Amino acid sequence: MENAVTVSQLNRQVRTLLEQGLGRVWVEGEISNIARPASGHMYFRLKDSSAQVSAAWFKQRQRGPTIGIKEGDQVLVFAKVSVYEARGDYQLIVEQVEPAGEGILKRRFDMLKKKLAAEGLFDEDRKQPLPALPRRIGVITSPSGAAVRDILTVLRRRFPAIPVIVYPSAVQGDAAAPELLEALQTAINRDECDVLIMGRGGGSIEDLWAFNDENLARAIVDCPIPVVSAVGHEIDFTIADFVADVRAATPSGAAELVVPDGQDWLRTVNTLAARIARSGQRALDDKAQNLDWLSRRLAAGSPAATVRRQGDRLRELRGQVISIMRREVLLKSSQLQSLDSRLLQLSPATAVQRSIGRNNELRQRLASAAKDLVSATGHRLALAGRALDSVSPLATLGRGYAIVKDASGKVLHAATDVGVGDDVEAQLASGQLVATVKEVRNED
Repeated sequence: MENAVTVSQLNRQVRTLLEQGLGRVWVEGEISNIARPASGHMYFRLKDSSAQVSAAWFKQRQRGPTIGIKEGDQVLVFAKVSVYEARGDYQLIVEQVEPAGEGILKRRFDMLKKKLAAEGLFDEDRKQPLPALPRRIGVITSPSGAAVRDILTVLRRRFPAIPVIVYPSAVQGDAAAPELLEALQTAINRDECDVLIMGRGGGSIEDLWAFNDENLARAIVDCPIPVVSAVGHEIDFTIADFVADVRAATPSGAAELVVPDGQDWLRTVNTLAARIARSGQRALDDKAQNLDWLSRRLAAGSPAATVRRQGDRLRELRGQVISIMRREVLLKSSQLQSLDSRLLQLSPATAVQRSIGRNNELRQRLASAAKDLVSATGHRLALAGRALDSVSPLATLGRGYAIVKDASGKVLHAATDVGVGDDVEAQLASGQLVATVKEVRNED
């Protein structure tokens, strides 16, 4: 058929439906048929009086004290509902295991905590501050327990002058919650304490369960007296801890919170007394100083004091006048010297002397310049003579050559410029020759 599916596809679809439809659930039942293969995973069946289901608890999820579960244990399992596709078996994939009794209480605790938190009962802004120094302290606890002894011991050590009232109540068992509520109401009605401590020593979640009562929690919230919750040890938390105005880790810690250290207060009082004494002494010193100042003002206002002040002022003014006159004399003297120096510079004798000096300087410069000019001109003339001599025909004659001219004095350049019998003149380096041409040779 076209719409037929394979077994694998069917099992996969069933698995998807279960995981998406049910998701994760808490299941309570009895452990049976435990198997622990070498892989470290754990497989068992979870059953009740009329049904059972397979469960797989993989190694990476195993933690906590419930790892040691055994046959017959009643447990509470948090698991994902799934299908083992290879065999088509419906099973639980376990994520968390808790003992059944404690697990139920924990769920009830979490549900109540979530409910009260949503109502704003845990909000810090609604909680009352503790008094700095309470006049009287109330303790709601068992009068025979260790908690009351610890609280009283710490209170006596820290501030023995503050009286303590114990409102007795059971702190464990079915009667504990109503008795705690009644003791709290008694403390409210009598209105004789500035702060209340409610608590007990440590124990299991069942032992501390009375402090998770919803009615008690709401009564603590409505209590007009600040309440300090001191239930169990530091790791123990109850609903009373969350709704109380202050949570202490232990009963002894609560006693530490509600009263200051007497020695610290004594030191504070001594410090304040010393400050008051210093303040009083400063006030006396200020008054004495003010009295001295007024006395000096009274003495300063007398006629004799006025005459003395005026005489002092007159002497001061006389000194200022003398000082001003001296400064003016010095200033005028300096100006006179400056004018005398300028007049000396502008006198005719000084100008003549400067002119004579200038004339001598120019004369020396002129003689030096003329000498330099003659020397330079002679040098250039010698250079020009040497250059002219190098191109002079006479220099050529000095090397054995001669310049030949015809009878008219024209310089001959070729043998054909004259004929046989013509007179010619030869200019030598030293002297001249006059000759008659006997033969003309016209050849290169």
